[in-house]
Amino acid sequence: MALPSALRGKPAVLAVAGAVVATGAFVLLGRDGRTDRSDVEQPSRAPVSVGAPGRTLPPDVGRDLLARDPQASPNARAVDQFLTDLESQARTGKSGGTVIGQHVEAHNERNNPEYGDYRGTKQVGYYYRKAADITGKLPGFVETDLGPGYGQSAWGVGNPRSYSAGRWPTCRPGWQYTDDAVDLLAAVWSGHPRADDGTYGTSGVQHNCDGSSTELPDNGGAPAGIVGMSFHQPYPGSDVKSFDRVLCSNSPTAKDPGWFGRVVDSQHDTPEYRALVSDLSYLADHLEYLAAHDVPVLLRPYHEMNVQDCASRFWWAGQKPAEYQALWRITYHYLVDTRGLHNLLFVWTPVSWDGAPGVDPWDYYPGAQYVDVVGVDDYSGSPAHPIGTGEVWTKRYYDGLAAYDKPRMLAESFAVPVNSRQPDTLRRTPWTIWTVWGQSLTEKNLTPDQPRNTAADVNATYHSPLVLTGGSGAFGPGIDWGGLHVR
Repeated sequence: MALPSALRGKPAVLAVAGAVVATGAFVLLGRDGRTDRSDVEQPSRAPVSVGAPGRTLPPDVGRDLLARDPQASPNARAVDQFLTDLESQARTGKSGGTVIGQHVEAHNERNNPEYGDYRGTKQVGYYYRKAADITGKLPGFVETDLGPGYGQSAWGVGNPRSYSAGRWPTCRPGWQYTDDAVDLLAAVWSGHPRADDGTYGTSGVQHNCDGSSTELPDNGGAPAGIVGMSFHQPYPGSDVKSFDRVLCSNSPTAKDPGWFGRVVDSQHDTPEYRALVSDLSYLADHLEYLAAHDVPVLLRPYHEMNVQDCASRFWWAGQKPAEYQALWRITYHYLVDTRGLHNLLFVWTPVSWDGAPGVDPWDYYPGAQYVDVVGVDDYSGSPAHPIGTGEVWTKRYYDGLAAYDKPRMLAESFAVPVNSRQPDTLRRTPWTIWTVWGQSLTEKNLTPDQPRNTAADVNATYHSPLVLTGGSGAFGPGIDWGGLHVR
C-alpha cells in the first residue's frame, strides 16, 4: 500500500509557561573537542514548554493518547503532549528541538566483559553516564531492554522484589540486569539520588543477592528525562533465553511456515500462543512496577518487522502483515486491557527501507488506534554515505513516516545526529527523539561499530542548540523535566 503524498500537519498545542530558547550559531568542534572555526548556522529553537511541575493536567492535554486509552495516566499524557508539540513545531518549520536519546544494553553492560570501550563488566547505565563524561551533559531519553537474557534456561530476576518474587525465579545468575534496567528508568524519570519514594535503588549502593553491587549514575537528583523500553524477546517457547534465540534462523519459523500463525492463534489457545502470553507476563510484571509509580514508558516491541531474509531478521519479522498485526494487537490488549497498564506509549519502528535492510513497511502498520509514536531503526549507509545518490541523510525515512501524523523518532542509530559529515541533520530532519545505540556512543571500543562517533561529534550533538538534553542541576538540561510530572 502506498502512503499519501501530502503531509497532514496540525497546529502546535503548547502547555503553559517557561522554556529556555536557544539562539545563535552552532559551533562545530574539532576532533580534539575544541572549537573549529567553520561555523554552521542553525535556526533558533522554538519555545517548548512542559508547564509547571506538579500542576493539575488540563483535560485536553494528551488528547491523542486519550483517544486510544481513555484511562491513560496523567504523566503518560504529559509525555505524549510534549512529543506531539515537538512534532507539530517541526511541521511548521520551527523546530522545538530533538531529545537526544541513549539506548542502554543492560545485559551487555553487566555481563559482557568485551563490551564497550574497556575490557571488563560495567555498571548498568555506563553508557548513560558516558555521555556526560564526554560532554558534561546527559541524554534526555533513555531506553533499556528487558530481554533477551544471557544464556539462561528460563526467565529470571535478580533480588526478590514485590513485583517479581513468587512469579519468577530470583537470585539467578545473569538476571541482575533486569532489576538494574528497571531501576535506571525510574532514576531517569524521578532523579537520582532521590528521597525514599517507595521505589528501589533511590540512593547509595544496592547490594545484590549474587554478591554484586549496583550503583546507578547520579543525574542531579531531580527529574532528568523520559524513558523507554524495547523487548528483544526470544521466540515463544524457547528453552534458552539469549539473543541468538531472538533470531529467525534459530526459531521454529525458519523451518515451519505455520508456526507463527499458531503463535498468534488466540482463538484456539494453542501451546505457542500460551508461550507468547507467558513471555508477555514477564514484560508486564516489570512494566506494572513502573506503572505503580507513575513512570510513563515508551514501549517499543517487535521492531524491524520489515526485514525479509530469515538469516538477518528477528523471529517476528518478515511474516504475513496480517499475522504481524495480530501479534501487535495481542500484545497491546494483554498489556493495556488484561494487565491494566495505562502508563505506556506504543512505538512502532521498522528498519530502514528502500535499498536498505528492509522492504517498504507500510503493510505492517498495526493501526493508529494501537500506535502513539512512529520511527525507524536506521542502519543503512552512514553520515558520509547516505543511502541514495544526493539524498539528505535520514530524510527518506523522516518524510516517509510523515503521513501517519504521529511524533517521529529515530529509534536506533550507530551515529549521533550532528557530526562533521552531517552538521545540519536536525535542521533538515527535526526528529522528536534521536537514540544512539549502546556502545556506539564511543569511538574506540573493543568490538567497534560502524560508523564511529568521535568525541567531537558527540560534543557537537550534545551542545547543539537544536538538541534537548537531560539531567538536572549542574548537567544543564535543555528543559525542566519536572514539568512532565503532573496530577
